[in-house]
Amino acid sequence: MANLQLNKYFRIWHLALLTTLILLVSVGGFTRLTNSGLSITNWEVFTGILPPLNKESWIQYFALYKSIPQYQEINLGMSLSEFKYIFWWEYIHRLLARFVSLLYILPLFYFIYNKFIYRHNYPYYFLIFFLFMFQGFLGWYMVKSGLSINVDVSHFRLAAHLVGAIIIITLVYWSYLNHVRQNLKINYTQKKNIIFLLVFLILLQIIYGAFTSGLDAGQIYQTWPLMNSHFLPEEVSFMSFFSTEAFYDRAHIQLIHRLNAYLIFLIFVAIYISNYKNLTTYLNLPFFLLIFQIILGIGTLITGLNIYMAALHQLTSIFLLMSFIFAIYRIK
Repeated sequence: MANLQLNKYFRIWHLALLTTLILLVSVGGFTRLTNSGLSITNWEVFTGILPPLNKESWIQYFALYKSIPQYQEINLGMSLSEFKYIFWWEYIHRLLARFVSLLYILPLFYFIYNKFIYRHNYPYYFLIFFLFMFQGFLGWYMVKSGLSINVDVSHFRLAAHLVGAIIIITLVYWSYLNHVRQNLKINYTQKKNIIFLLVFLILLQIIYGAFTSGLDAGQIYQTWPLMNSHFLPEEVSFMSFFSTEAFYDRAHIQLIHRLNAYLIFLIFVAIYISNYKNLTTYLNLPFFLLIFQIILGIGTLITGLNIYMAALHQLTSIFLLMSFIFAIYRIK
């Protein structure tokens, strides 16, 4: 009876973690889209839990923000009320990060103490523990890149921070799927090769989505299916794909983001046409989410980067990846 109760708590714990993590990534998306990530210029590990509670505190935070290039070059003349808007996004993001870390750590030791988690699974759960701690550092490392010279954060660090969150969500979700038997190993079959390929391409797409967001690459070529009457932008050549421009140039990054989406879609079509290894039953939900994701991506572009659509575009990528993880779990 005790194990049944612990199993129930274990399941609730995972659902609470997944819900909070997805909310955290969503708030992080809005934080980026509203250019709010640099509004708090200090790495407040133990302080900063409470927001400014009086006018003097607000003025101090605002004064620190006024000292960085983003304010001086982009937001010069911003009012205190305008600063409060961007401050709250970053503050809520950091507060949620603190909360979800505690939501993971405290119950983890409770389940270990009650010997509910098998000893051979300890490394798995302590890896997630380490990733939570590393994410906090990575978040500050990202913010730091926009405080001295640049007016925004490094798109590489932004992508690393987002992918780190995605990895944590994936590991927690895999643990949830296997919570009854606690068999956390992936039972490999050749049938899953195409799913692993799609997971890799989705992760690549998420990385280039972060590059697109971090460099504001969506602000150029806001047409579809062509990029201002061209399939390939004029600044892109075959050889330039093999240069650093593929990681720094906005036209290249937006094009790669588009092309990878087309590739994923074509692989899905090929699977359905050939009925490859009878996988279509497991890929119906991922295919639906992919179509929805493509529509959101196109809509984000042609609406001039509507922030709500852009945030939903990022959120759907998480559910798309989770649907693939579920397929890997189900396929025998």
